[in-house]
Amino acid sequence: MKCKIHRCNCRKVWSIQNRKLKNTAQSILLIGEWFAELKPERSCEPKGFVATKRSEHIILNPPNKYMEKFIIIDKLIYDKKNVNFNIKNGKCLFFAEDGICYILKEVKDP
Repeated sequence: MKCKIHRCNCRKVWSIQNRKLKNTAQSILLIGEWFAELKPERSCEPKGFVATKRSEHIILNPPNKYMEKFIIIDKLIYDKKNVNFNIKNGKCLFFAEDGICYILKEVKDP
């Protein structure tokens, strides 16, 4: 089922929602494919989301030990004024507690 993820800055949490439920978390690890979804015609925020079609790839508040399997490649940046993301799709994101979204790469064991 498709899930949308966005930042709720008023409460300083990440929001995950689909057509059946809405949940919040301090941090989120998305280990599957994702894509940017933009709705500039909406009258209220958020107008930009990160979406995934596989909700089972979402890990809420992942433990630090699990995060050791990944390295940071870049930041995913949302331009609120122009309703746009710097990258449109990919795989593996970490939505950090401080509100920054990082593009990750899984590290393979030798």
